[in-house]
Amino acid sequence: MGMGYALTEEIHFKNGEISEMNFDRYEIPRFSWVPKIETGFIESKAASQGSGEPAIVVMGAVLANAVFDATGARLFRLPMTPGRIKTTLPKA
Repeated sequence: MGMGYALTEEIHFKNGEISEMNFDRYEIPRFSWVPKIETGFIESKAASQGSGEPAIVVMGAVLANAVFDATGARLFRLPMTPGRIKTTLPKA
């Protein structure tokens, strides 16, 4: 979910209204995008605070920093599409 909002998911507006009224072009993450994930549990006496949601919140910043480290392009708008990355690349 975090990869989706950071890389592909976007709603477009026109005159204050949502342009797309269905999800035929709304690209959501596929299982084939996801790297292998190994899950482990840590015993704790603390009350449960959730397991998946905290990682979703930071995904945009994590990926934006990775793009910056790899390319020098600093992005401040999601999703980070290839076009947005290209227009933000530093001029050589």
